[in-house]
Amino acid sequence: MPTWIIATRNRGKLAELQPLLAGAGIVAIGLDEAGVVASPEEDGIEAFETFEANALAKARYFAARTGRPCLADDSGLRVDALEGRPGVRSRRFAEDNGVPISAHVDEDAANNDALIDACWNSGWAPPWPAHYVCAAAYSDATRDECALGRTDGTILPDRDGSGGFGYDPFFVSADLGVSFASASRDAKARVSHRARAFSQLLTILGADTSSNGAR
Repeated sequence: MPTWIIATRNRGKLAELQPLLAGAGIVAIGLDEAGVVASPEEDGIEAFETFEANALAKARYFAARTGRPCLADDSGLRVDALEGRPGVRSRRFAEDNGVPISAHVDEDAANNDALIDACWNSGWAPPWPAHYVCAAAYSDATRDECALGRTDGTILPDRDGSGGFGYDPFFVSADLGVSFASASRDAKARVSHRARAFSQLLTILGADTSSNGAR
């Protein structure tokens, strides 16, 4: 059974992706489990203007660094009232709005506060139409591939649910009718942008998923 690396240290993201990949017969481990020590240069990988370019850059970087097949994604939230922001800056939205992020600051909470403030200041009334986008990328010594996934919904001004991560407590899925933070993991996995992107990526890779074992 092939073993691939998922280029993330985010436990929530791993919890979503590992069951999906296991269903395709792929053992997937995160960077920490693979023994990849965090490096300051990692912060500069996602420096591009599109989700696809960022995901591919991350997959290529860690595939080269580890010598193993690598999966990566770049995902974010696009809000109509904010003209598509935060987009590729979703993880850094609070910083972009003057909130310094440190080890003592809850990054998700800071980003959510910045998002809701920006939505109220947009002049649009809630609920605010939005969609999540994810680019899923694969890289090994011989091949790079990328696929996109999207899921639609709205942003509500009040938190709903305690699950998920990122903007999930404020994002109400059009497919599910509830926030991603209050949906079950299985329900979210059926409709999420990340699940759709990685399912499409696995389809693109096709039979190659059975031959790219650990190196």
